[in-house]
Parts: sequence; structure tokens; C-alpha cells
Amino acid sequence: MLELRNIRYDVDDDAGHVDILKDVSFTIGAGKFVVITGPNGGGKSTIAKLIAGVAKPTGGSILFDGQDITDLDITSRARLGISYALQQPVRFKGIQVIDLLRIAAGRELTAAESCDYLSRVGLCARDYIYREVNASLSGGELKRIEIATILARGTKLSVFDEPEAGIDLWSFQSLIRVFEQMRASIEGSSILVISHQERILEIADEIIVVSGGGISAHGPRDEILPTLIGTSSAMTSCDRLQERS
Repeated sequence: MLELRNIRYDVDDDAGHVDILKDVSFTIGAGKFVVITGPNGGGKSTIAKLIAGVAKPTGGSILFDGQDITDLDITSRARLGISYALQQPVRFKGIQVIDLLRIAAGRELTAAESCDYLSRVGLCARDYIYREVNASLSGGELKRIEIATILARGTKLSVFDEPEAGIDLWSFQSLIRVFEQMRASIEGSSILVISHQERILEIADEIIVVSGGGISAHGPRDEILPTLIGTSSAMTSCDRLQERS
């Protein structure tokens, strides 16, 4: 489904030339749940942005269903079936939650359908469906609404950049259920998650470890996860979230 071939990404800033990604290659097959993890600053979020089309690699190519999408913008990739949930969701003044869900779905969702998507991400639908997606919503509420839009789209590939950021412990457990439901309900679709959380790593089919701009490990969960538990690359989800709540 998705293939990254020898991806490089570098920038020039005040500090000079910086190599963020160096020769990154991997494949995500249809129907797979893959988690990218690793230390902060290793290049994980950059990979997500390159897949979504937010940024363009300085070398290598990206293929989706056999088509080279390296030069396509984020809108073109979305039309092909790639969804992207930002680490920090965007606010849309003047747009109601139900409108955002309808835009994501590409059709006139009923209020009942919209409420179902909101309920699946742990929001009381009657309190949110007609709310504006503006500054009155907290970061955690925006995050859950954004995930609901991904559910409404039902695309071939859903990319989540640290979806647990800014949500409380109860919502995190709800998020895990959402991922499990997505795997079961959308046949052939794949999920790619950027995360440190052990609970998310535990439900992955495959784990990719990114460090220093390259891939240090990639394989089945049962092979990779035992090497991460107890290290800085993977954290105990409940303990960390309780500390932040």
C-alpha cells in the first residue's frame, strides 16, 4: 500500500545544514496497524508530514498503491485516500463540528451519524455536535474531534501523529478502542501511528523504531516491543498519562 524509498529530508537554518532524515525506507501493507516510535527529535513526525504531503522530501520517493505521490500536494493525497491527524489540531472559526464531520465524510451526514462518530471518541454528542471548532474547545476536545473526522473519512491510510497528546486517561482508553474498531471495521485499510505509548505499541502489527534520522529497527510487534519496554523509546501509558492529568 505505502512505500518509502530512500527518503531524505534536510533543511538549512540559522544553525546551518541539518539532516533530519537519512535514507529512510519501509513498506506498510494493506490492513496493517503500524506504530513508529523512538526518541524525541529522531524524525518521527517528519515522516508523518512527508507521507501526508505537508512537507516534501529532498531525496527519495513515496509510493501509494503503486503510484508515485512524491510530488503531490496534501489535497491530492487526501483524494487518493490518505488521512492525516495533526499533533496540534487546527481550529476553524465559524464552522460547527457537524459541518467538519460532513466535509470529512464527503456527504451529508445525518445528526445521528455525526453523533455516533463523536461518541466513539468519548465525547457527549449533544454537547458538541453544534459547537464551533474554535478557541472555546480545549486541545483534548479538538484532538478527539479531529479523530472523529478521520473515522468519518474512512480512508485507505490513516496517519496519526501522537494522537494521545493532550488527552486525559479516560479518553486515552477510548482512543485505544477506536483504533481496535478501525482495524475491525475498515477492511484493507491501514493505520500508521506516531507514538511513545506502550498501550498503543501493544496493539500494533508492526513497530518501526526511528532514531537519529534513520530506522534502527522494524519488525513484528512481538519481536520489537520486548526490546523497547523499560527503555526511553517506550513508556508505560497509564503511568505517564496519570502524571500529566
